[in-house]
Amino acid sequence: MHFRTPRSYIVVFIALPTAQDPIGKDAEARTTQPWHPFKRPLLAPRAIALDTLKSLSKMSINPSVGRQVRPNSTASESSPLIQPPADVPPAGEVSRARLWSILGATWVGVFLASLDSTIIATLLGPISNSFSSFSTISWVASGYLITNSAFQPLSGRLTDIFGRRAGLIAANIAFGTGTLMCGLARDESVLIAGRLIAGAGGGCLNAIATFVASDLVPLRRRGLYQGLGNLIFGLGAGLGGWIGGLFNDSSLGWRWAFLFQIPIIIVSGIAVALLVDIPIRNTSEGALQRVDFLGAITLVSSLILLLVGLNTGGSILPWTHPLVLTTIPLSLIIFVLFVWTESRAKEPIIPVRLFRLRTTWSACLTNWFFVMAIYALLFYGPLYFQLQGHSATESGLRLLPNAIGLSVGSLSSGYIMRHTGRYYGLGIWINTAFVSAIALITTFTLKTTDFPQYLAYFFIGYGYGGMLTVTLIALISSVDHDFQAVITSASYAFRATGSTIGVTVASAAFQNVLKGELERRLGGGGPEAEDIIRRVRESFEEIWKIPIEWRSEVLNAEMAALRSVFLVALGLGGIGWIAGGFIGHHKLHTTLNREDIHEEED
Repeated sequence: MHFRTPRSYIVVFIALPTAQDPIGKDAEARTTQPWHPFKRPLLAPRAIALDTLKSLSKMSINPSVGRQVRPNSTASESSPLIQPPADVPPAGEVSRARLWSILGATWVGVFLASLDSTIIATLLGPISNSFSSFSTISWVASGYLITNSAFQPLSGRLTDIFGRRAGLIAANIAFGTGTLMCGLARDESVLIAGRLIAGAGGGCLNAIATFVASDLVPLRRRGLYQGLGNLIFGLGAGLGGWIGGLFNDSSLGWRWAFLFQIPIIIVSGIAVALLVDIPIRNTSEGALQRVDFLGAITLVSSLILLLVGLNTGGSILPWTHPLVLTTIPLSLIIFVLFVWTESRAKEPIIPVRLFRLRTTWSACLTNWFFVMAIYALLFYGPLYFQLQGHSATESGLRLLPNAIGLSVGSLSSGYIMRHTGRYYGLGIWINTAFVSAIALITTFTLKTTDFPQYLAYFFIGYGYGGMLTVTLIALISSVDHDFQAVITSASYAFRATGSTIGVTVASAAFQNVLKGELERRLGGGGPEAEDIIRRVRESFEEIWKIPIEWRSEVLNAEMAALRSVFLVALGLGGIGWIAGGFIGHHKLHTTLNREDIHEEED
């Protein structure tokens, strides 16, 4: 044990925040009304250690010091009284070159993980033909998302304990193993198992990359870097359907849509092992003793049961089947147990008390409902394009406006927050754009032209990308620095469960409406009509193989089923828009330690 010797202090007048916003005050109490300036004096007395002032000799001094200062002149962020050398990063920050190297290495994994989440969209038909199981093929998509749901919220606390680098290496290994299994699968069970393993790794790759950026970048600039990360994610998600269709339409086949990723995953794993080196907090307890195993088990169990109930109800089994009636209520009971466990855990996976803050729960709910909506649209959008007669490759390509919009929304939101330090009004605008675009999609028919389709998917991407950036910054600015990773994990839990629920609810709506529409339109056609109904429900490709006299009715039935998916997405987006209105505004600090040297001008 050692003791710090007393230090001498002098009082100086510099531009610093006053005690109206003290460190340690309850985060929600620091919420300000959006767009209204802080009303506090620019100059305030502060005590500064003498040995701290001595260290200023190592820093360059602004030439304006020593000159006569006019009464109205003040220090500002752009021209502070004391400036560090241009080639030296602020205290606690890494150099720009090293920062880009670290983030670049993590973003490779983000790109592949997001690509894998949508690459299935244009492969559902070919895969169902290979295994003759169109009605259960949604498990291939949902399996990936369920393990995303389970492991993303675990990654925050686990990498706090074991380190970001160890987490990234383990995630790359899991993601690569699962992807390889998918490419080599000879039956449906192996394919689904591979998707489960890949989903676990992919979810952690996405989440840990965000933690690393928050560890290295101050809040004021964090939105811009998050925008870049979302751009990478959006490119992967947007290109996934196109790349899947490209491999499927080539001589290589759908398996190579998975196999081509393996060499890139290996390079990514090596890169993060060499570059990522973020210190972890040491404690007297062993690492395994700090892990909240009960919380992890109850969270995973709750999610698995929920997915089983939603994915089987109405498509494989009727909603009144005992399996469906058991799994969904049981998942809710176990979730309550999870919440109870987390409220008593020493180092909980997700600290429940953080959800007492208005910004925390409202931002998470906005994520939740918007992700449900967009995943429903991304998975069933290509089916709409194929109904219009486009190939799998062309259908995936038509989702590119979504990726472009996501990039524009993410980057522009980060840029605006970087220069204004505000996000509330920006969030309202981008959420409105998102919901309006979904409303446009609900009006689509089989004869809708290209321009409205491109416009709608662009603004869906724009609103979604901006929402991801704004809500993340709102979340991490509303809590202390020590809780950044776990609250980010919580938001990823909402996103991941939202994607799972979105796909399964959309699948349930599609299958139920399709079944009802086919029976209504073809029900009186005898054995031939019954055979067509069975074939169409098992394989999407069968639409183009049935007799021409039946095809028009089948296409109209498919379109009615798709419209039900679009309406579900609109309802989910509307709820997300309402939740976003409750997000509060918090100060975006310019330093990692959140003790800004200079007062911000409002």
